[in-house]
This record gives sequence, C-alpha cells and structure tokens, in this order.
Amino acid sequence: MKFDKSCEIIWHDRKRHLGLPISFTRYYLVKKEGEWVKLFRDKGFFSSVIDEVNLYRCFDLTLVMSLADKIFKTGSIDITTNDESTPTFWLAHVANPYKVRDLISSMIEIERKKKRIGITEFQMTDM
Repeated sequence: MKFDKSCEIIWHDRKRHLGLPISFTRYYLVKKEGEWVKLFRDKGFFSSVIDEVNLYRCFDLTLVMSLADKIFKTGSIDITTNDESTPTFWLAHVANPYKVRDLISSMIEIERKKKRIGITEFQMTDM
C-alpha cells in the first residue's frame, strides 16, 4: 500500500496463520502529521478491498485470544466504531496483540483529546 510522503506508518502487520504472516490481509496504523490518524485494512491479492477508519471514531477495543493464538503468540482485536460503513473493525491474528491493543488504545485517546470528542455513557437501572 502506498501512502503520501507526509504520512508516517506507526504500525503494520499481516493476518497470521499458525503464527506465520502468510496472508494477503495487511493492517496499517498511519499518521498524517497535524491532520489525522487512521487504521487501514487491505485485503486481497488480485483485487483489493481497503477499509479505513479514523481513530477518533473508535470507542471500544476487545482482545480475543484462542488457545491456538496463545500458543503462537497472536490475537485478534475487535474495534467498535461509530463509522457507518465499518461499525466493527477486525484485526485478525496479529503478532504481539497486547502491545498492539495498547498502542491503538493510546492513539485513540490522543486523537479524541485533540478533537475534543468525548463519549457519554448511560447506564440503565431497574426502577
């Protein structure tokens, strides 16, 4: 995937099978200084589908690790967004999932503070 020269790739990886990066699904966390930070998912070989989400639109992260993921030190990260076209952004079987989750989580907080976006949570109680 090609990005503008003013873009910085903060993190990238591939979907892994048995811990090996033998897949045509690639993930990128890209920053364009002063403008945006986005998460990209590029799937395909002959034809590609590229999904992207602005980090400030993300509001929930879930790390999912099966027994096989634990053995091969991989994990999947489910990111819930308020983006209409991509309500859930799934990073399947990435290496170092704890570090990736922490990196994405901290970048989300930074972007939300920059844009002064907060999430209001309501809790329903029985009356």
